[in-house]
This record gives sequence, C-alpha cells and structure tokens, in this order.
Amino acid sequence: MIRRLLVIAFVSAGLAGCGDAAPRGATESAARLLAAAAKGDRVAFEAEIDRPAVRDDVRRQMSEVARSRVLDVEGGPSEFALDRMIGPDAVHLVRAGSSQALTTAPGVDQIAGQMKAIDGNRACLADARAPDRCLLTFARAKGGWRLVGMQASDLRIEVSGD
Repeated sequence: MIRRLLVIAFVSAGLAGCGDAAPRGATESAARLLAAAAKGDRVAFEAEIDRPAVRDDVRRQMSEVARSRVLDVEGGPSEFALDRMIGPDAVHLVRAGSSQALTTAPGVDQIAGQMKAIDGNRACLADARAPDRCLLTFARAKGGWRLVGMQASDLRIEVSGD
C-alpha cells in the first residue's frame, strides 16, 4: 500500500511539472533569437541555435510531409535546402490577432507567457493560436539554452504588443 502511494505521489509530481513556465534562461534565449530574426542579424541568430539539431528536426518534418503525400526522397532535403530554411528570414513576427508585422522584437516579458517547460532540459515557444503546438523548441546545453527545433514551414509567431 505504501509503495502504491509513493508511486502515485511521484507520478503526480511528474505530471504537475508538465506545461509549467519555462526556465528564465530558455525565455531569454528565445527573446535573443527573435530579436536577431527581427533585425535580420544572422550572426546573432546563429549564436542562439544548435544548427545540426535544428537541421535534423526540419529534415524530419519535411520527410513526414513528403511521405504523407506519397513521396519519399531518400535522405530527405539536401543540407543546402535545409540551411536556407533555418535563418532570421524564416521567422515572421506578427501582432497577436492580426497579420501585421511587428516593428520591434518582443522582450522577455512579452514572450514569457508563451514559453512552457517540456521537461527539465527542454522548453518551447507555444503557438498563440494552438498552445499545445511548439513553434520553437529550446534545450539546455553546456553553454546555455539553444534552439534545437522549429516549425519547418510558415513559421509565424504571434506576440502581444509591439
């Protein structure tokens, strides 16, 4: 009986952690990435990403789309094609509830509400229109938080204010 209660307590504690607010470091990394995207600053953008991880994530998504349309290209998209999809120009920042482009990058406080913890080492910037869907995924690494995944197409991030 005690063992069963301990198991229930541990499972409950684990589930309680799901969907919590993201760690501040992840939110700060997301804000720096979005600022770099808004400015078109490739160097600053690159500093916030784990390119091989993002490339693998985008490749996986593109391969899934191709297979869903009964098209299977061995190896998926080329490295060149993937790298063109991963950059500041792929991120479109718009005012929440409209398609109006933001004139300034959102700050940490503006995006904190959209950031959620996935687990102790991963966090995501959720889609304002579909909060269960991650647009950008960050992971804790030795050098801090870095982007490891992103929506492969039509990456439109709605942010409150400007």
